[in-house]
Amino acid sequence: MESRAKVFGHPIHPMLIVVPLGLFIAAVVFDAIYLWRGSSTLPAVGYWNIAGGIAGGLVAAVFGFVDWLAIPPGTRAKAIGLWHAFAMIVAIFGFALVFWTRFTSGDMATTRGLFAVEVGALIVGAIGGWLGGELVDRLGVGVYRDANLNASNSMSARRSKAA
Repeated sequence: MESRAKVFGHPIHPMLIVVPLGLFIAAVVFDAIYLWRGSSTLPAVGYWNIAGGIAGGLVAAVFGFVDWLAIPPGTRAKAIGLWHAFAMIVAIFGFALVFWTRFTSGDMATTRGLFAVEVGALIVGAIGGWLGGELVDRLGVGVYRDANLNASNSMSARRSKAA
């Protein structure tokens, strides 16, 4: 099945997800360096990366939802899409919790506890990203009209015999 939300013939959702994921990764890196070295500039960079990641993630989610609605019910792709969405919502919520806590405290700096939440959210986001990759790379969702929406898991793929 092809993506329902396209621009110039390309699916929008996969184009948008790289920005929030990159911002969340950068936030974790900047906050880790801040906790390690104590630089006064880095907490603000991490804070605003989280803000941008949340905004970008919510925009990407809209287009992902449009594509998910088009997946036929009862397929493996529909179920994986639901797990992908759930993981990404949990990840965005985790970063939103960190952002809100830092915002309401009046201090942009992270703490070790908030950093642990960031790392946990990033791990959940990585799992969600893998599930998204499974949808596109293994099942062909959004990119191939005759996609096999019930293909086996890429982790259990049979090895092909050498020709």
